[in-house]
Amino acid sequence: MSATRPIAVLGAGAFGTALAIQLSRRGAPTFLWGRDATMMANMQESRENVRYLRGCHLPAPLIATADFDAAIADAGDILIATPSPSLREICRRLAPRVRVEQGIACACKGLEPDSGRFAHEVIAEELGATRSVAIISGPTFAKELGLGLPTAVTVASPQAAFAERMAAALHGDGFRAYTSDDIIGVEIGGAAKNVLAIAVGIADGLGLGANTRAAMITRGLNEIARLGAALGAQPETVMGLAGLGDLVLTCTDNQSRNRRLGLLLGQGKTVAEAQHALEGVVEGVRAAPEVLRLAKRLGVQLPLLEMASAVIAGEVSPIAAVQRLAERPQRAETY
Repeated sequence: MSATRPIAVLGAGAFGTALAIQLSRRGAPTFLWGRDATMMANMQESRENVRYLRGCHLPAPLIATADFDAAIADAGDILIATPSPSLREICRRLAPRVRVEQGIACACKGLEPDSGRFAHEVIAEELGATRSVAIISGPTFAKELGLGLPTAVTVASPQAAFAERMAAALHGDGFRAYTSDDIIGVEIGGAAKNVLAIAVGIADGLGLGANTRAAMITRGLNEIARLGAALGAQPETVMGLAGLGDLVLTCTDNQSRNRRLGLLLGQGKTVAEAQHALEGVVEGVRAAPEVLRLAKRLGVQLPLLEMASAVIAGEVSPIAAVQRLAERPQRAETY
């Protein structure tokens, strides 16, 4: 992709705005679309997303707009960065407008509610199986990306040329974009890590210490690896940015809403109370039942994910869930 090829980013939350900033920082004319016309007009005038990404300047090549058609009309490619439950609706809105040559990149993390579909499957169902599709994932907090702090992601696509094109648009100024053809591996890491971050947060909220935290992150990585293997993911992906990298980030830093929700649950809050206190989307709450259903369908046991899901569903208390984990039979570490 040339540095001047326009790109449309659909979704003006924190992460969508941060990605749009990086694209425009690299010189690509970038359209950032959001639903709220007043918010987008204010962003365009003030050059800042005050609601979701305060303190991060919007570079000159970035145009904030609430006009969906205008955002995509001149774009070379499109990057969707909405919450995962909105992905299908955005794709259906795109369907009559998107051109054959426009690739679709997606930064949504998590499985579609109810159907359990991966993002690339939703895109293929709504926009056609021959469409160039890429998934962008990795250890990224939006504020740090928006401020230009060093960051690295994986851009995964079965179409190598499209992966290279999107990576080239993002890469530079301290931002590293690596490519992969393992779209399943990249997606399963992004879906499962949010639930595991809730589990680790619960343990920290209970005051169980650093030993427990390290053990849970390591065993959580093992769960991602086993689920990934059942889906045909590459082991290298699980050990890479979209697997280990994203898991460590989300489980250990309080910028993660998922970790903070777990902390509140461990401290005695209900899920409703914790979500109200956080005032934002907690993707792991939505992802937990879908990841668990996927694991059951594949016959893969995921004790940590099951524990977190049971606490989120109100089926067991945090302390009882941790006790159940501790009482599991001894077994080989590789299991």
